Amino acid sequence: MPDFTKSGSIILVQRLDLARPKHLRQRLVKRTIGGGDRTCVGPDMISLDQVKDDVRLLYIVITSAAPLRNETSMNEATSSSAVAAQQPTCIIVIGMAGSGKTTFLQRLNSHLHSQSKPPYILNLDPAVSHLPFKANIDIRDTVDYSEVMKQYNLGPNGGILTALNLFTTKFDQVLGFVEKRAGSHKHVLLDTPGQIEIFTWSASGAIITDSLASSLPTCVAYIIDTPRTTAPATFMSNMLYACSILYKTRLPFILVFNKTDVTPHHFALEWMRDFEAFQDALQQNRQSTDEPGFMNSLLNSMSLMLDEFYKHLRAVGVSAMTGAGFDDFLRAVDEARKEYENDYKPELDRLRAEKAAQSAKNKDEQIQRLVQDMKLSGGQNEVLSRPSVRADPAAVGPDELDQDEDEGELLERDDEGAPPPRIPGRRLPGGIYEDDNGGRWPAPR
Repeated sequence: MPDFTKSGSIILVQRLDLARPKHLRQRLVKRTIGGGDRTCVGPDMISLDQVKDDVRLLYIVITSAAPLRNETSMNEATSSSAVAAQQPTCIIVIGMAGSGKTTFLQRLNSHLHSQSKPPYILNLDPAVSHLPFKANIDIRDTVDYSEVMKQYNLGPNGGILTALNLFTTKFDQVLGFVEKRAGSHKHVLLDTPGQIEIFTWSASGAIITDSLASSLPTCVAYIIDTPRTTAPATFMSNMLYACSILYKTRLPFILVFNKTDVTPHHFALEWMRDFEAFQDALQQNRQSTDEPGFMNSLLNSMSLMLDEFYKHLRAVGVSAMTGAGFDDFLRAVDEARKEYENDYKPELDRLRAEKAAQSAKNKDEQIQRLVQDMKLSGGQNEVLSRPSVRADPAAVGPDELDQDEDEGELLERDDEGAPPPRIPGRRLPGGIYEDDNGGRWPAPR
């Protein structure tokens, strides 16, 4: 008997008795292939040339119509990985006001264009007057920042926050445009408002970040003004802010020391890697300035706390003016993408699955409570609306208590269909009933 199941591209579908007439065999073959559980192809994909005879049995063999199930799963896994590889990397640019975020994006855009990898750019700063690059999606085309300030009687920060909130209500459409362009771009750049707290600590910023991270590989680039971080106090404040943003967004994080053409960033890297070097800088700063002693002790304690935090950070130095260091930044972005796919994406999938399971559980509990309420209320509306009031046994006499209990038992028996109580007396022949006093009455039927 031939064994066709050993071949990687052949599936044994059904065995039929050759004693059946040919037209019945063909009909049965088509019905089996169309509804059987061993194959997923229709009868129009089977030709009679693929029938092989063997003394008593008929074997229907599919040579190329349907691969084996393990091959199908392997192909699906390969296709899903290929789709994931085609997705662009989203870079959310965050930084203090004046750190050079927009100039950094302009230089990064120019650098990617020089490599024939044009990015897809989103501008979320409604108050910017001029952009040195062309944004594919601009918040200013949707929300008028000045009109928002006038209509809602807001100041500059309130106007920016309200404009960002209004734009977030349509961010699902923005995400749809980005996903449509996923095949033609390798990077999606997101420019945030100059006031860092408006995007970082607002609900709209969290919604935008979570929406992008759930759809595309996403990382955060925190831009630092290098000339302004030469003092240990300002350096530590930047590191604390970076730490807070990292733990709030829970996304791969890149420290970008900008303006290295003015001040090299090597001192910052040394402070991050060598605790004693930062202690020496603190000692020199205390001798050269009149800062109070508690400030140095506070910075010393915070540096000890952040020592472990520094080990898991990527830090690069760039110059938005000269274009130096952008190759290092793109390599750091590639590493952040791998970290997202290996660590962050599984965690997001787990949280999404837990949320879906909790939502389904809540729905089941609500349905069960509804069914229980319907069972309790069905046919018992009168009883539930008229609760019984029982007298306190200590407040009534024994005779009254016994009488109440007897009356309660009578009502319960009548409700259950019990016979009425026996009438005193005796039954006489002829359908006559004589009571204890000698009176005679027609006997009850």
